[in-house]
Amino acid sequence: MPNIKSAKKRVLVTKVKNERNKAAKTELKTILKKARAEGAAPEAKKSAAIALDKAAGKGFIHKNKAARIKSRLAKNANA
Repeated sequence: MPNIKSAKKRVLVTKVKNERNKAAKTELKTILKKARAEGAAPEAKKSAAIALDKAAGKGFIHKNKAARIKSRLAKNANA
C-alpha cells in the first residue's frame, strides 16, 4: 500500500476506472455475440456497429479493430 497521498488516490481511481472498463468490454462482447448468432436480426448487427464505434471513441478498443469487426459483421450479413 502506498504511503504518499497522491499515490493512494491513484490506486483508488485506477480501481474504479478498471472496473468501468471491464464492464464496458464485457457488455461489448455480449452485444457482439448476439450479433454473430445464427439468424440474428439486422437491428442486432446495427446496434453492434454503434457499440463498436462508441467503444473505439472511448478508447476501449482500437479504431482499426472496430472497423475490422464491423467489416466482418457486414460480410457475414451479406453472405
